[in-house]
Amino acid sequence: MAVHAFIFPGQGSQAPGMGRDLAEAFLAAREVFQEVDDTLNQKLSKLMFEGPAEELTLTENAQPALMAHSLAVLRVLETEGGFKLADRAVVVAGHSLGEYSALAAAGSFSIAAAAGLLKLRGQAMQQAVPAGAGAMAALLGCEVDLARDICAAAGPNEAGKTEIIDIANDNGGGQVVVSGAKAAVDRACLIAKDRGVKRAMLLPVSAPFHCRLMAPAADAMAAALERTPPRPPALPLIANVAAAKVTDPAEIVRLLVAQVTATVRWRECVNAMTALGVDSFVELGAGKVLTGIAKRLSPDARAAAAGTPADIEALLKTL
Repeated sequence: MAVHAFIFPGQGSQAPGMGRDLAEAFLAAREVFQEVDDTLNQKLSKLMFEGPAEELTLTENAQPALMAHSLAVLRVLETEGGFKLADRAVVVAGHSLGEYSALAAAGSFSIAAAAGLLKLRGQAMQQAVPAGAGAMAALLGCEVDLARDICAAAGPNEAGKTEIIDIANDNGGGQVVVSGAKAAVDRACLIAKDRGVKRAMLLPVSAPFHCRLMAPAADAMAAALERTPPRPPALPLIANVAAAKVTDPAEIVRLLVAQVTATVRWRECVNAMTALGVDSFVELGAGKVLTGIAKRLSPDARAAAAGTPADIEALLKTL
């Protein structure tokens, strides 16, 4: 029998039209989208279904939208398939904001609480750094040790002052994302090419996530999580920052706060799940980014993504 991990996507997987077919097909999905709309006092579902893309991509919209889509899929699985996450999975995990989706799926947060926290998280991240002052870049064909060396070389500017640049994501398969001051990230892209990195490209993001420049946003999340603390999850979370199992609510809070400025250690998270015996990764929500990473890192494992009614029908046959 397969050993399942349920995983939840992060920012970048959003696209206009997300969740619309679910809402048209299932009352359970409509109820999730309505709950998020009511919590945020915003027609987020209309933005998800119709766009425009530029508005949906804004961090404060993309984060709760992706959670809403993921939890709508889960609710449909529960109502249509008699599915219980705690009976079907050994762990959950999520990429960056997906960690909140994973915790909501495991019962640590209500959908309303997760929506409110992610709205605030998106706003705090956007406000932490003035527009244009930060940047992120993907280094393709680059392992994490080389990326660390590139960051060290890219930090000092022409005047000898060191600017912040950190590893934001270690996604595995030779894909590392760096984040920090715009000039430092630009230097990193040039240095990467000189050091044989296959490709270095700036990412179309509105702020430099998962680096030390996000410290004001981490403070905001610490205060928010004090007001809205998590409950113990029904099954363990493989945390981005620790790349290890966590169930204690106080430790979950500490790691969620740290995650705002720290590296998303996704390669190590997938390896940790594999070490626990996971041989089936199920991605719930928008896109198939994490499914692709899982297949690269764990070629013998099964990986499936479910974001549409047809995906859900196929998934229920295999679970």
